[in-house]
Amino acid sequence: MDLLHNLNWRHACKGMNGSKVPQEKVDRILEAINLAPTSLGMQAYKVIVIENQDLKQKIYNEACPQQPIIACSHLLLFAPFTQITSEYLDEYFDLIKRKRNPDPEWSKKYRTKIEGFMERNYNNFESWLTKQVYIALGVACVAAANEEVDSVPIEGFDKDALNRILDLPSQHLSSGILLPLGYRDPGKDWMNGQPKVRKDLKDLIEIIK
Repeated sequence: MDLLHNLNWRHACKGMNGSKVPQEKVDRILEAINLAPTSLGMQAYKVIVIENQDLKQKIYNEACPQQPIIACSHLLLFAPFTQITSEYLDEYFDLIKRKRNPDPEWSKKYRTKIEGFMERNYNNFESWLTKQVYIALGVACVAAANEEVDSVPIEGFDKDALNRILDLPSQHLSSGILLPLGYRDPGKDWMNGQPKVRKDLKDLIEIIK
């Protein structure tokens, strides 16, 4: 099946049935996330994959009482970094060296460019970091649809509680957005079978020639 068919099939699944998603499907979704574009190519976030049912229940009880949290197969948390340290930049440029072996002078200039960007955008840096996870989230939703796996992005949760449960501040991380992966339960998913509500392309797209 083609991509547009699968995107028409997907919806924000409000009720899941607890069935397990095959690991090979999850692996392909995670690989797609890894290939998502990010600003400066830095992947300044971590994706935490939660399968443990007790932990999902704790998140449901204390941070996000929404049915897919406990009925999903895999719960993904996109967690942006709260800061970019010199150590993180060291690791990033070590990775570039291993993958591309660039000219050392280029690496030096590019690092200076990144550090200058960070300094100029200091007051908006948290916003910039948070925006990066939404790019990855979009790719994840498309990849899940392509695997015929249901998903639903969730923002309405207690961020401080989730940070505490997963001890994110100690890792210089903060909870950004949750994405349960699983399979729809028609009896609990009020969105199941509902027609999509989307604008006509002529109302959404403006073409300038």
